Amino acid sequence: MAHHKATKKRMRQDVKRKARNRAVKSEVRSVSKKVASASSPEEAGKALSEAASVIDRAAKKHIMHWKTAARKKSKLAKRANASTG
Repeated sequence: MAHHKATKKRMRQDVKRKARNRAVKSEVRSVSKKVASASSPEEAGKALSEAASVIDRAAKKHIMHWKTAARKKSKLAKRANASTG
């Protein structure tokens, strides 16, 4: 267990950050699945737009690296385009 005041504070902050990071990563996975399971081209485009927004927000908050975000968006776009035609 931590003895220093600063270490106790750091532990409290880590718990909050972990919860926030898990929530955002979970949201990214959820919107990615929506793109994959889209049945129509219009639905896929809409889901892709939402997914790109969520992924960009996660990258902006430094929850994921910007290159990881770009790779995920590219992969989703490929999947959405393949399902449309």
